[in-house]
Amino acid sequence: MHEEYQYLNLIRRVLDTGDTRPDRTGTGTLSLFAPPSLRFTLSDRTLPLLTTKRTFQRGIIEELLWFVRGSTDSTVLAKKGVKIWDGNGSKAFLESRGLGHRREGDLGPVYGFQWRHFGAEYRGCEESYEGEGVDQLRECVRKIREEPMDRRIIMSAWNPKDIPLMALPPCHMMCQFYVRLPPASSAPGTRPKLSCLMYQRSADLGLGLPFNIASYALLTHMIAHVTDTEAEELVIQLGDAHVYRDHVEALEEQLVRVPRKFPKLGWAREGLRDVEEFVLEDFVVEGYEPHPSIAMKMSV
Repeated sequence: MHEEYQYLNLIRRVLDTGDTRPDRTGTGTLSLFAPPSLRFTLSDRTLPLLTTKRTFQRGIIEELLWFVRGSTDSTVLAKKGVKIWDGNGSKAFLESRGLGHRREGDLGPVYGFQWRHFGAEYRGCEESYEGEGVDQLRECVRKIREEPMDRRIIMSAWNPKDIPLMALPPCHMMCQFYVRLPPASSAPGTRPKLSCLMYQRSADLGLGLPFNIASYALLTHMIAHVTDTEAEELVIQLGDAHVYRDHVEALEEQLVRVPRKFPKLGWAREGLRDVEEFVLEDFVVEGYEPHPSIAMKMSV
């Protein structure tokens, strides 16, 4: 069965059996807690971009590169036409979070800051934090190269001390990498396999989760590329898996569509050794032929 049916079947289950719950945005949701894990194959360069609707692949890549570089300024993405953080970076939203002293677009110590500078004191999105805090991403890359059997190849965006300073606390909050070494009988040149497990406390199934699946698949492929491993599998465990009330009609439309073959990921440049070296043009998505886009409103 096509792996995309895991996603579609989860939506069907939430629509049919989910609890009716209020939420922070006031929109209202249908929700399930801790559904079975979603597992996506990454081997043979597979990229699980959903095919039952077109995903904003350029936006997914640009946001991931923004995380990787430790940026917390949403205007950096907006200038590239990626406006997914504009609502949470608006002056009105920052004021609603008690962060009105910050300029528009300054999201606080969100994902990228925690990935690259965990524990550093946040002073604003325009400051340099070079050498400050724990660079969790770089440490994950080092361990995959030098200590592949380590059970602590973990990157966390959940920092309780910094939560009050964030425009939006992290939804995809932790990931763990796992390296599987080739058997002794393997052919010369066989590379170790790299998998990623991501835990997401809160998942907007209509808009957010398609981004998250693709983003962590891309991150795993990127890290595999710079560590001479081969991406093998992405596993995602959700906490609160929910559908916003105003997405129900659009999702019903999506559920009748038949998934198509996932695309492959190629690289425009070989030999990269640092995750910070990647740029948008390095990602070559081959054979992506999805169904048309389906409009859904983002709840802020």
